[in-house]
Amino acid sequence: MASPRTQPSPTNVYLLRLTDDGAPNVPGQYIYLPPPSNPPYVVRFVIEGTSSICREGSLWVNIPEKGEDFQRDQYRQFKLKPDFNKPINFDIPIYAAGAFDWYTTYTPLPDYSTTDDVIVPPPTRTETFYLDVCPNLTVHGEQLPLNAVSLFSTISKFMGQYPTDWEKHLAGIANRGYNMVHFTPLNVRGDSNSPYSIADQHNFDPEVFPKGESDVAALVKNMEEKYGLLSLTDIVWNHTANNSKWLEEHPEAGYSVRTAPHLESALLLDNELLEFGANLESLGYATDLKSNDDLLKIIAGIKEHVIAKIKLWEFYICDVEKNSKAVVDAWKSGKVDYSERSLWPAGMGGLDYFRDLPMHEKVGFVMDSVIVGDDRMGERYRRKAQPETGAILLAALLGPYDPRTQDTASERAAYGVIHKFLEEANLQLYKEYDADCAAIIDQLYNRIKYVRLDNHGPKQGPITPNSPLIESYFTRLPRNKTTSKHDETSLDLANNGWIWAADVMKDNAGPQSKAYLRREVIVWGDCVKLRYGKHREDNPFLWDFQAKYTRLMAKYFHGFRIDNCHSTPLPLAQYMLDGARRVRPDLVCVAELFSGDEKMDFKYVEQLGLSCLIREAMQAWETRELSRLVHRHAGVPIGSFDTDAVMNVEKSAYEASASGSAALTSREVIRTIKESPVHALFMDCTHDNETPAQKRDARDTLPNAALVSMCACATGSVFGYDEVYPRLIELVHEKRQYTSPYSSDDVKALSVANGIGGLKRLLNNIHVLMGKDGYDETFIHHDHEYITIHRVHPRSRKGYFLIAHTAFPGYGNGNGGFPPVHIPGTKAKSLGSWTLEVDTSADTVSVAINDKVLRGLPSRVKALDGVTCDWADNQTTIRVGDKFPPGSIALFETSIPGAGRDESLDKFITSGGAEACKNLTLADLNFLLYRCEPEERQSSGGKDGVYVIPGSGPLVYAGLQGWWSVLRDVVEKNDLGHPICQHLREGTWALDYCFGRLERAAKKDSWFAEPAKWLEDRFAAIREVPSFMLPRYFAMVIQTLYSACVDRSIALMSPNIQQGQDFLQQLALVSVQCIGYMDNASLWPDKLVPSMSAGLPHFSSDWARCWGRDIMISLRGLMIATGRWEDAKEHIFAFASVLKHGTVPNLLGSGKSPRYNSRDSIWFFLQCIQDYCKLAPEGLAILQESVRRRFLPYDDTWFEYDDPRAYSKSSTIEEIIQEALQQHATGQKFREYNAGPNLDSQMKDNGFNLEYAVDWENGMVFGGNQDNCGTWMDKMGESEKAGSKGVPGTPRDGAAVEITGMLYSTVKWVAELHSKGLYKYGVVTMGKNKDTITFAKWANKIKANFERCYYIPTSPSQDSDYDVDPSIINRRGIYKDLYKSGKPYEDYQLRPNFPIAMVCAPDLFTPEFARGALEVADKVLRGPLGMATLDPSDLNYRPNYHNSEDSTDFATSKGRNYHQGPEWIWPRGYFLRAFLKFDLMRRKTPEERTESFQQVTRRLKGCMEAIKSSPWAGLTELTNQNGAFCDDSSPTQAWSASCLIDLFQEGQEFQEQFKLGEEESAPA
Repeated sequence: MASPRTQPSPTNVYLLRLTDDGAPNVPGQYIYLPPPSNPPYVVRFVIEGTSSICREGSLWVNIPEKGEDFQRDQYRQFKLKPDFNKPINFDIPIYAAGAFDWYTTYTPLPDYSTTDDVIVPPPTRTETFYLDVCPNLTVHGEQLPLNAVSLFSTISKFMGQYPTDWEKHLAGIANRGYNMVHFTPLNVRGDSNSPYSIADQHNFDPEVFPKGESDVAALVKNMEEKYGLLSLTDIVWNHTANNSKWLEEHPEAGYSVRTAPHLESALLLDNELLEFGANLESLGYATDLKSNDDLLKIIAGIKEHVIAKIKLWEFYICDVEKNSKAVVDAWKSGKVDYSERSLWPAGMGGLDYFRDLPMHEKVGFVMDSVIVGDDRMGERYRRKAQPETGAILLAALLGPYDPRTQDTASERAAYGVIHKFLEEANLQLYKEYDADCAAIIDQLYNRIKYVRLDNHGPKQGPITPNSPLIESYFTRLPRNKTTSKHDETSLDLANNGWIWAADVMKDNAGPQSKAYLRREVIVWGDCVKLRYGKHREDNPFLWDFQAKYTRLMAKYFHGFRIDNCHSTPLPLAQYMLDGARRVRPDLVCVAELFSGDEKMDFKYVEQLGLSCLIREAMQAWETRELSRLVHRHAGVPIGSFDTDAVMNVEKSAYEASASGSAALTSREVIRTIKESPVHALFMDCTHDNETPAQKRDARDTLPNAALVSMCACATGSVFGYDEVYPRLIELVHEKRQYTSPYSSDDVKALSVANGIGGLKRLLNNIHVLMGKDGYDETFIHHDHEYITIHRVHPRSRKGYFLIAHTAFPGYGNGNGGFPPVHIPGTKAKSLGSWTLEVDTSADTVSVAINDKVLRGLPSRVKALDGVTCDWADNQTTIRVGDKFPPGSIALFETSIPGAGRDESLDKFITSGGAEACKNLTLADLNFLLYRCEPEERQSSGGKDGVYVIPGSGPLVYAGLQGWWSVLRDVVEKNDLGHPICQHLREGTWALDYCFGRLERAAKKDSWFAEPAKWLEDRFAAIREVPSFMLPRYFAMVIQTLYSACVDRSIALMSPNIQQGQDFLQQLALVSVQCIGYMDNASLWPDKLVPSMSAGLPHFSSDWARCWGRDIMISLRGLMIATGRWEDAKEHIFAFASVLKHGTVPNLLGSGKSPRYNSRDSIWFFLQCIQDYCKLAPEGLAILQESVRRRFLPYDDTWFEYDDPRAYSKSSTIEEIIQEALQQHATGQKFREYNAGPNLDSQMKDNGFNLEYAVDWENGMVFGGNQDNCGTWMDKMGESEKAGSKGVPGTPRDGAAVEITGMLYSTVKWVAELHSKGLYKYGVVTMGKNKDTITFAKWANKIKANFERCYYIPTSPSQDSDYDVDPSIINRRGIYKDLYKSGKPYEDYQLRPNFPIAMVCAPDLFTPEFARGALEVADKVLRGPLGMATLDPSDLNYRPNYHNSEDSTDFATSKGRNYHQGPEWIWPRGYFLRAFLKFDLMRRKTPEERTESFQQVTRRLKGCMEAIKSSPWAGLTELTNQNGAFCDDSSPTQAWSASCLIDLFQEGQEFQEQFKLGEEESAPA
């Protein structure tokens, strides 16, 4: 007995598909991957094989290899090796967390041209894209996901004596279930004593940590090992304390007038404001503001004693006198800059023109081109006139200066002219000054009013030296021995601050900002803003100093809170974090961002690899807003869809081969990278926001905390929240120390006294459990004062349910009229109900606020009775009772009885699909996956059609594709509100339909028994789940079986399809879609075989299903290229059997009633035989295979299919070919059988007469007449109202170009076969006489005449070499559509038919002429998806097809313009094949050939998008103008897909030829 096979360990693969321009094909483009794993997971970059970035392209990735440190500027290069058929994959293992990026370099694809003088764009690169990897946190050796973090924030300076007080506090924090502590900065503080004003970044506060680093090391080690607490600290890069000693050594670290000269006016203003404030009393102004009038007087004083005094306007204007003189001097000396033509306004016609301009335009020229220095603020009179440029004005108005003729008066006139211009310019500059002054006054007024007068402000009282009128915007460094070595202008440094709604990417102290002058900064007077510049080279000391500080923090702390992140330059933050992560790879980084722009937040998050953004529940001002915040961070909705769960069915372990056997392979668990939400650290309250007691009602402390703890993200709280502190702790001036009852007593789980700490322990424990185990689904409901939240595990279905009665002001003490809560299909067990009672009387609050220590208000948690939880009728009903006041919560543990199969339900329903499908054929899969309405009706005897979803409509297919086409978008968008989801929640009718359909099929055909049994078992399992879960599980079952069927389909096809790109495989599935059994449309009258539909649903059933032309055009792509050799033979045989008149029928009619009214079907048929012989294994053997003949050979007699003569004779395929060629050589003239209105009610009588024969002067076949339409452009006029009935839209009589090409291809081919002894016939008889001609001579005759007859030369001078009538030529450099048709002008029409001839018979064409004609078609006919059927410049061009139109318009009524401009898809394939074939002929190098493939790929984009988005999973028949949707088009057409498969088949052949050639030419 063989030993069992051991499955290899799976590799997790995250698919990252790139778009054509190299961007991640991920909505939002934000990618956040899970922590590194062991073994490492892999990011698989997937790039379309010949996308635009593949031309001399490389992917550059800075993700480090194993064991290597990350260096942001060190990229690994992955060269893109183009492949037309296959995607390019690069697997990059992830060994470390961090913020990584990639880009691609490539040479852009030039616009297509057939000439060699095309301009090739220079090499370029894409923008940089980012990929972030989450840090791997562990506590006591156990992984701690971010969603399981429960953070506790402390203001470190209030923690008391280290280590005694700290130890107590840490024990209390750990006992309450927190697992991470946030410390405000522990470094040496500045004079203000604010933790965020750091004086010495390289040392810790010696008052707390006398042993410095060793104390901190002991602290964090003790926290982690003893208490299971991780540590996180603030990192402060933007500023330093204003008394930082190192600033005296390095004032260049700040913004001074020396390093930032644009701040000169702002510093001057600040100095004068300080002086004015200090002299208020002596100037007669009030120093203790009591009213707005007092303030307005001070504001008036600022205008007089500050702004006017410092002559602020001089920083805006130019010195008119000085500059006027300089310009006149330049004019006099001849220094007139005539060369600067770019300075002239657009359209200006020289000096004479300038002279006549109105004054305002001349001033505009002065402002734009003469005045310089307005790029930034600076010194006084920085704005100046360029003398040489200003002299242009004088030269224009006064002429050049000539000392012989001009005197002092002329100089005075010139001075007056330029003086006037500069005065006018200054008027414009004064407007800027006035606007800035208004802003200064407005900002000063509002700030002083807020600080001194507003009720919601601090009301700072009298203006004194310790409480000045305004906060200074600058720190004046002490003038001492250290600073004396620096220039005086470098010692006054701008303070840091922030600005409302500022552009976070803009340096507010930089040269492009006037924020410090306009007083827009809310300044922090104790902090100097640090000046980093854009790169380390801009300020090396500062970058190195802060990098050392950053590494020190990373050495000890598990995470950073980036202070003031939104004002931190991104390059700086990247640089610092890169260094920190080299010290601690799994560094957690959180930040608050106040950019006001979600896109900007994304930029910071992705480029810095931020783990979380801090969000706060206390920001909510009402219950509704709180509900919104909770909803945002609570996780995905209950019952959400999960595509990855289905993607990794057991095919990852065993891939089915074409025979159905299973081969053990390396296992891959594939996950598609989806849009990542920005993770949150959701705080119930932060250290810089007001407490519930201040902002809401103190009782809201409990429900607010409970709601936050139920969210599926990192959560947190702040010291004092659990204790119910009465108000926000003032960060800078507060000196009291923390106290907490939990720092002295052991926290009991449900302790009822002194705050909510006991309950917080329970809530935190539940939060951590849910985060670790992946309880990621939630349902949130808001009802007036209540919020309920149910959070569950997506597989086990275990969960927790919370009812929270919020406590906002005015809610009273009642239960709020909350109705019963019903939870369907879910049992609930009460964990308890509690309310928070707080003494908020004025005296009590006053005592707490004025205590010697920081403490909470008297409070207690009280258990509530009366909350009931009942199970009945398969649902839980919860009632809160009468006593459930604001500030109450009720908590429940939930589960679903049976829960399917517990956590194995997901695994069960997503496994076994491949095994169930392993014996199915492609015809079986047609039934399982597809079947449109007519097909399903026919196969069910009229009983069943496709399923109809209420509110959504009928599916397009009865099979799995019909369901998946709807579910795909629902799953992708997690659209639980879609009608299909509601329908599934209401009942199991969809399940009954799917299984019933398969069950009936299994009774008829036993091979459906396995998939039927599989479906029955899975549906039985999911019928047990609650109805609200059914959409999720139904989608998983359908997707599992659908994926198994698709995989089985692809496995049964050719290697080129199996290994091909997604688009090629999607096209190949149309083969399964269109070929299946139809009782009323078999290929034979006496046996049932799968038949090909021309398109669905229009051409799916009965006589309309099998069209000879359509099938033969489609056969190569849908059967031969996919490896369906037997199906291809069956269709060839079926049409060979009904050969008559030397042709095959346009309509097969199962061989019972074939209709012979097409002239081109036979040539597509013969081309198919040729393709089969060349591409199929042992393909030539088909020539000797015999087929039964529906009619007698070489006999036009008609008889019914059950006549004894029918199928009494047989012929080989070789004989069929010969008969077809001979009958055309002889010539045919016949009338259709059963001609008349019963056969075709639209046709005129003459239209039933068919005739075709060879003109032996040129060897071409001519046929048809003006009353019929025997080629694929076969629309007959139908409108009596418009007079078009019986008048073909496109008769195309004569010699159609594609027929001539295929005729030549066939004749040449059989000539070659004959010469090799593979085809027994060598000649045909010409006409009715007995003269013969060999096939070789026939072919040569066609070739000798082809371009003479069809080509329209580019130049009239060449017309004599060709058979053209210059008087009716519309467009040159193309090939005629017809030769010698009934309407000569129709010969010259540009249509997309000549590429068919190019593909089949390329040697008929001069390559240069061919490329030129294809270039014209590319520009003129090519639409987004298809090819226009007529040149838009043609008078008959009508591009929009509406078959239902019943107008008097002769051209369009009843859709007569079907082929007169609408854009058909299938010619696109032939066009691109010809385009590729002839373009490759001129390409000499691999790089040049890559361009050919890229040009083709570029022209496939519309089709790629169309098939991906189509519910029919195919390509439509046609579109209207410019790709517009056409109502009357068949939504999926066989030839639309097949002709593009042909393209890929041929592309693969070309690639193999070139590869072989390169190998042969390579040096040994």
